[in-house]
Amino acid sequence: MSTANALKPSQRMKIPRAKSAEQDAHERACNFLEVALGFSVEQALSEATRCLECKDPVCMTGCPVNVDIRSFLQLMMVEDYAGAVRKIRESNYLPAICGRVCPQETQCEAVCTMGKKHEPVAIGKLERFVADYESLRGLFVPPAGAPQRAEKVAIVGSGPSGLTCAAELAQKGYQVTVFEALHEVGGVLRYGIPEFRLPRTVLDMEIGRVKDLGVEILTNFVVGMTATLDELMDTWGFSAIYLGTGAGSPSFMEIPGEGLIGVYSANEFLTRVNLMRAYAFPDTDTPVRIGKHVAVIGGGNTAMDAVRTSLRLGAEKAYLVYRRSRTEMPARDEEIHHAEEEGVEFLLLTNPLRILGNEKHEVRGMECQRMELGEPDSSGRRKPVPIPGSEFVLEVETVIEAVGQSPNPIVQSTTPGLKTGRKGVVEVGEKQETSRRGVFAGGDLSRGGATVILAMKDGKTAAAAIDEYLNGKRDLVVVAPETAVPQTARS
Repeated sequence: MSTANALKPSQRMKIPRAKSAEQDAHERACNFLEVALGFSVEQALSEATRCLECKDPVCMTGCPVNVDIRSFLQLMMVEDYAGAVRKIRESNYLPAICGRVCPQETQCEAVCTMGKKHEPVAIGKLERFVADYESLRGLFVPPAGAPQRAEKVAIVGSGPSGLTCAAELAQKGYQVTVFEALHEVGGVLRYGIPEFRLPRTVLDMEIGRVKDLGVEILTNFVVGMTATLDELMDTWGFSAIYLGTGAGSPSFMEIPGEGLIGVYSANEFLTRVNLMRAYAFPDTDTPVRIGKHVAVIGGGNTAMDAVRTSLRLGAEKAYLVYRRSRTEMPARDEEIHHAEEEGVEFLLLTNPLRILGNEKHEVRGMECQRMELGEPDSSGRRKPVPIPGSEFVLEVETVIEAVGQSPNPIVQSTTPGLKTGRKGVVEVGEKQETSRRGVFAGGDLSRGGATVILAMKDGKTAAAAIDEYLNGKRDLVVVAPETAVPQTARS
């Protein structure tokens, strides 16, 4: 095995893991600028040299899209940073995004060999570094694609899954059109993730690079209303369709008081702030009303985004109310840590019972109950059990619920024979094929809620399957042949 590192493994293990610079916690809690500032060139090179260049790079197995991590780190070791990001882009076309929001600590870094006895290599921050290095120095060159083909493929939704599928297919020569229901592109990357985690300049740059491949993107186009799937195939002439419409319909706890003024779903709250720039009202058209005391219900990344955003909008007290302990929280450790640094107060093992209102039907408080952990439930986490007589009232003026979401039903309700499961998720097979021949789906639409990188994995898998399907190499077995509408592959 060739090596790019002259240091012996024992020497590499003595190098401490590099720490990314960050905004001061008190300062960043008052602005929407990016929290993490990234590595310097010196830090990045030092961190890359920690890689053991394993003969069997298990880090690749931990990456949902199978980035060749060893090779990109070896290119970094010889200071070929532009070559390193090109190597990443062979498997992941959105490196600047994934380097910021992908949960590497539970994926590639979780299985890093260095991490068995020391801290794992900071793979995610190195991915971000090379992507930013390329961008700041104007080194990006669009990858060479295959000759253009006659077939047209429609991508419904411009989130991470749809953009990935579009980029993969465009590089294979297909004519790709992305249909986006909103007025701006990016899906959950734009309306769900705050700017302090994913700057819009970075998102716009990555979207621009997808367009550079020849991908056409149409906004304000609601598939299922503006045109149905059948019309896209039969009238518009698309040979295959990928559905990546996400899960934008919020779930609620269904407790008393959810209709009061001052109660938001996290989806609505974050969309108002991130997409419609409510923080800049009245310079923008969409306001968001928030009290001095805010409670966010939930323990995932969306809850963290909502509670940290509340602080930045001026909340004096921002509470994170979660019915389990910190150990069971699904949010990234980094986001939990940042929230604590910024002053978020965690009310753990606490379950909301009802939201209380005043005579004007405005939120004045939330009645909660203390919990303790019992036996594990179906999720594998210990089930919270109420403690009798432990009820108390939390005085707040705003309540934001971040307790899950489900797919918007427009496409499903206008597509005969499209098999769906619980909460309207579209059922798919191992190649992301649906019950409609020529129609594929992935991301939150088929998972009901997942990470950006898993959505990208689905888009990449579907692109390969669509290529096989249109080349006649694979007569895909659909999910529910007994309910599928018979269709033939279109050329």
